Amino acid sequence: MRDLIYPTLVPENWPFGWEWLPQSAYIVGGAVRDALLGRTREYLDLDFIIPSGAVAVAEAIALHYHAGFVLLDPERQIARVVFPEATVDFAQQEGDSLETDLHRRDFTINAIAYNPHTAEIIDPLQGRADLEQGILRMVSAANLQDDPLRLMRAYRQAAQLGFTIDPTTQATIQTLASHITTVAAERVRVEIGYLLANSQGTFWLKKAAENSLLTPFFPNATTQSWEKLAKLETVAALIAQNWPQLSAELQKSVRDTVKTTWLGIAKLAYLVHPSSEVAERELQALTYSRAEIKAVTTALKLVPQLKSANMSVREQYFFFQAVGNVFAATIILALVDDNLVSAISGDQSLRFYAPLISRYLNPDDLVAHPTQLVSGDELIIALNISPSPKLGELLTEIAVAQAEGKISTPEQAIAWAQSVLLD
Repeated sequence: MRDLIYPTLVPENWPFGWEWLPQSAYIVGGAVRDALLGRTREYLDLDFIIPSGAVAVAEAIALHYHAGFVLLDPERQIARVVFPEATVDFAQQEGDSLETDLHRRDFTINAIAYNPHTAEIIDPLQGRADLEQGILRMVSAANLQDDPLRLMRAYRQAAQLGFTIDPTTQATIQTLASHITTVAAERVRVEIGYLLANSQGTFWLKKAAENSLLTPFFPNATTQSWEKLAKLETVAALIAQNWPQLSAELQKSVRDTVKTTWLGIAKLAYLVHPSSEVAERELQALTYSRAEIKAVTTALKLVPQLKSANMSVREQYFFFQAVGNVFAATIILALVDDNLVSAISGDQSLRFYAPLISRYLNPDDLVAHPTQLVSGDELIIALNISPSPKLGELLTEIAVAQAEGKISTPEQAIAWAQSVLLD
């Protein structure tokens, strides 16, 4: 019966044997919450609290199963064991009892414990009732103030779970908002990242801004910023209907080492200052990576150019050279732009950009994806010239001529370069 109700919590589904745990060990937090909600995860994530010797238990399990071991917090005695299919955290119980520990947590829905030995649910704060009602309720104002990042986590968890926030909790968050500046910027960035990645995140990001939580990080976000951000999801849906391949591109991460998607980059571009130089400083303060910062600033710089009607092939070539793989984020920003959206419908605006989108999605298109007819070394030999900046200019002119359909062979490329030199 236990397996049928809480399959993710029962020991038979863990990557280690439960005989390694003392009888006083409990599962707490998100794993219990999600199990009660019937939410499943491909990757198992468990949190245990143990009255004493938590790090020693984690070390012993990691050693026996040849798993990864990370000491997360030596002072509070928290350690992590990493398996190929699961992450398991072990923490020392706070206070002299399980109930004391649960009373120190952020929200009632995360203050529920599960005894794997007896299959008993321990719920002193009625978190289960809040789960059933879809309400995020604080345990106490003091707990939120002890770790102000919990103020942001309220919005993130509301977005992820589709919950509402209890009015008293909402008012407390607003009262404590100034404390968010005491939190390390990278921790805030992670929470913002979760909200940017969630389709419900825009609503809660706006709520966070209304309660002054985001002002220290995005001081230049305006009412218009939030209006555009709200439109972005609608336009993303239009792209999915008309250009599935482009939609898939928007969901890809900027890099393998960076979780932010190209859609997330577009959302960030609406939160920062429209000047790429100011935006760069804002993003640096939040410890965004170079790749993420470059993506946002590139999109901000090139959106005005995208909106130019009747770009020549030459202008398109240089646009694609400048935009690179930031195209998807840039095109959606242009589509959301207030002037364009108010002037014509979403479908019409997609048709306005259809030629450029088609070029980008076609790997054989020579305007968006030029191929090299001749190399620099071949030009040096054929034209008897020395390496210089002029060589790069010649290669560019050859690529533009190829994109315009004026040349198509190496011989024609060399002849074209010769004519450019004579001019």
